[in-house]
Amino acid sequence: MSRIRARFWDPTGARYGIPTYPWQMAPPHLLTVRQLAARGLRPAGQGVQAQILWASTRHGAPGVRAAYLYDVRVALPKRTPTPAQLAALAKATAARRTCPDCRTDVGYVLPRHLGTCLDCAPGVAA
Repeated sequence: MSRIRARFWDPTGARYGIPTYPWQMAPPHLLTVRQLAARGLRPAGQGVQAQILWASTRHGAPGVRAAYLYDVRVALPKRTPTPAQLAALAKATAARRTCPDCRTDVGYVLPRHLGTCLDCAPGVAA
């Protein structure tokens, strides 16, 4: 194991407070929220079980980055939204797509910095 990976190897949690693993070295039963969601699961109220740390050289955000892991064995299936929730979501989405000036559904979410569709915005060529 390289020095960089060894720097973040702490499966007991003695150094970082919770079990910590280097990039791509976590046990297979620990997944991120996005990985759980891709499998149709949710964390179900469990706390963070472990973390992955890696050194980032990303422009604007250099330093150590973290991804939090949850146990897939404790995770539950995602809840299905009720018809009322789906209706409210559809109404909110329609409001974000409707131009306040020309009152038409423009087919895309309106840019917040303009507040109107591209056709109604002054100085913006469509």
